[in-house]
Amino acid sequence: QVHLEESGGGLVQAGGSLRLSCAASGRTSSSYAMGWFRKAPGKEREFVCRIIRDTGITDYADSVKGRFTISRDVAKNTVYLQMNSLNTEDTAIYYCAVQPRYGGSFDTWGQGTQVTVSS
Repeated sequence: QVHLEESGGGLVQAGGSLRLSCAASGRTSSSYAMGWFRKAPGKEREFVCRIIRDTGITDYADSVKGRFTISRDVAKNTVYLQMNSLNTEDTAIYYCAVQPRYGGSFDTWGQGTQVTVSS
């Protein structure tokens, strides 16, 4: 079983940057990919990005392409989300998640970290 813990959220002005971290513990070697999702007030949870553990291949939602970067440190079992050029529409709770196998669903979630972007 994998346990995830996010950190790094906070309050930032529009145009600013934040870096989120997600530390994984447990059976992380069996994970195919890790990703970030977010849920804004009144909206459904949405996919932000993911990174494949072994290859480092990434993919992003169109809304964050060119602004957000996901990376990983395999030795530390940690995934990062660098968020630049933040705008108020990025305000949400950000969740880290694990996709255990190719084509499968993300089935393990962290508790989330709040990101608030002020205008």
